[in-house]
Amino acid sequence: MTERKPVGVSFESWVDKQIREAEQRGDFSGLPGFGKPIPGLDRPYDAEWWIKDKMRREGVSVLPPSLTLRKEAEDAREAVSGAGTEAEVRRILTEVNDRIRKALLMPPEGPPLNLRPFDVDAVVGEWREQRGRG
Repeated sequence: MTERKPVGVSFESWVDKQIREAEQRGDFSGLPGFGKPIPGLDRPYDAEWWIKDKMRREGVSVLPPSLTLRKEAEDAREAVSGAGTEAEVRRILTEVNDRIRKALLMPPEGPPLNLRPFDVDAVVGEWREQRGRG
């Protein structure tokens, strides 16, 4: 839109006219969420709502480094159960163990780490048992 507000017309009435004309043309009818209630209207106001919503939509989370490492260790444990080879199990555990050892030498910010490196041979043994039963 390149039209400018005419001199002598109040800003509010000019804007209202633009909106009304756009509604009549159907410019708003194809927008996502048209005709639906606005989400979150029942929640208390949060100045950072849009940041949190964007992070939720993008699947992004911001955790303190110690919690991020705990999550990585948990994910590694799950990845081990789906691993196809012993070499893959050892690679997964070795990678996360390296990060855990570094964090133990220089503790990251956030809550206590509460992690120890995985006993690779013990986890490989558990993995073999699971594979033997399946």
